[in-house]
Amino acid sequence: MQIIEWQDFERVELRVGTLLSARLNEQAIKPAYVLEVDLGELGVKTSSAQLTAHYASEQLVGRQVLCVCNFAPKRIAGVRSEVLVTGAYDEAGKVVLASFDKPLPNGARLA
Repeated sequence: MQIIEWQDFERVELRVGTLLSARLNEQAIKPAYVLEVDLGELGVKTSSAQLTAHYASEQLVGRQVLCVCNFAPKRIAGVRSEVLVTGAYDEAGKVVLASFDKPLPNGARLA
């Protein structure tokens, strides 16, 4: 584990977003969804995420997730990914989303 300074953590903009849509990314080598995420004042952003192992697209719509919002956009399998939707790997190496147990405003910053 690498130790970082508090100022390093403060530079990462982690915000709450609501998934508006999830569709299969036909261009992805590994199964993935193209997600539209409502981040409140930051607007609606696009992301690509390998979530198909645990989530059907209809299960994702309306779900609130934690996103890293200040990475530079990156092209992933033909998609301009503007935010990173966060999660953790389970024992099988499949992503489980980081989420919240109570509703939050879109764009709320992690405290």
